[in-house]
Amino acid sequence: MIITKTPFRMSFFGGGTDMPSFFNEHGGSVISTTFDKYCYVNVRHLPRFFDYSTELAYSKMERVTDVNEIVHPAIREAMKYLDMHEIRLTYEADLPARSGLGTSSSFAVGMLSAFYSLKGKYADKKKLADDAIYLERVLCDEAGGWQDQIAASFGGLNRINFSNGSYEVLPIIISPERKKQLNDNLVMFFTGFTRFSSDVQKEAKKSNQDKTAQLTEMLQLVDEAEKVLTDKHVSLDEFGRLLDHTWKLKRSTSAAVSTNSIDDLYARGIRAGALGGKLLGAGGGGFLVFYVDPEHKENVIHEMKDLLYVPFEFENGGTRVIHYTPESYIPISD
Repeated sequence: MIITKTPFRMSFFGGGTDMPSFFNEHGGSVISTTFDKYCYVNVRHLPRFFDYSTELAYSKMERVTDVNEIVHPAIREAMKYLDMHEIRLTYEADLPARSGLGTSSSFAVGMLSAFYSLKGKYADKKKLADDAIYLERVLCDEAGGWQDQIAASFGGLNRINFSNGSYEVLPIIISPERKKQLNDNLVMFFTGFTRFSSDVQKEAKKSNQDKTAQLTEMLQLVDEAEKVLTDKHVSLDEFGRLLDHTWKLKRSTSAAVSTNSIDDLYARGIRAGALGGKLLGAGGGGFLVFYVDPEHKENVIHEMKDLLYVPFEFENGGTRVIHYTPESYIPISD
């Protein structure tokens, strides 16, 4: 039996520039962090006592005799990709799916890690990120960028640069005190709406709007945000103001990014004292994060009291195997 634990991510700057269609021509960068909310994937070989050979438990239950019958595209394609058979897989998570936190990619990374471990193979963080990108973007043909899979696999507060079909992960060097201050000044709320990120991406593509100017400016903000984080002489409040700037840019790229309800919630947070914030993920729903100085933090939490407030702490580990019990497995001969 294998159990993996994979964090969710919070993306601050550069979202959209991690799309190959953009970064292969213009370059791309994001700043993101993982935090202490996780998904857990439990995998073992299914004992041969049943009239089905694969059992999957996520938001639905699937029991099939042929891998090709699996409805869940990521599980189906991952099992075919790694030649997995007779599997029992269970998925659990601290936060809901389709909420802007890279949950599907965290699941993909954790599942691939569990599959490799069950086969007795070691896969490092880059291998897991690369395979998860290939699984979601190629095998499942889902629209989206690359940052989620990389963040889930590597973990931590990073700048991730993209160019020429490749990427590099650069940890942001920041003192523990300043990092804690950043963490303390961020508050997150669940809007109650969820959407598939790939659906938002597809709707954005349909608009035929040229987003190059906005994405280029969002890319430039990554440099500015990194300077704010790493220069101890600059107030972290500038980070909040830059969040507001990048959210307005992202909001202008597609009508699918936000809704009237989300716009109202964001405006309420700003009126209560937040310096800036953004909707996490591709848009359309999920989690709102605000940067708030300590003086106004309680006021913002009070004003958003009709939403679920979700405290969190940054984490640095990325995906990991938290339980490993090897199993002997002899495939059924044809």
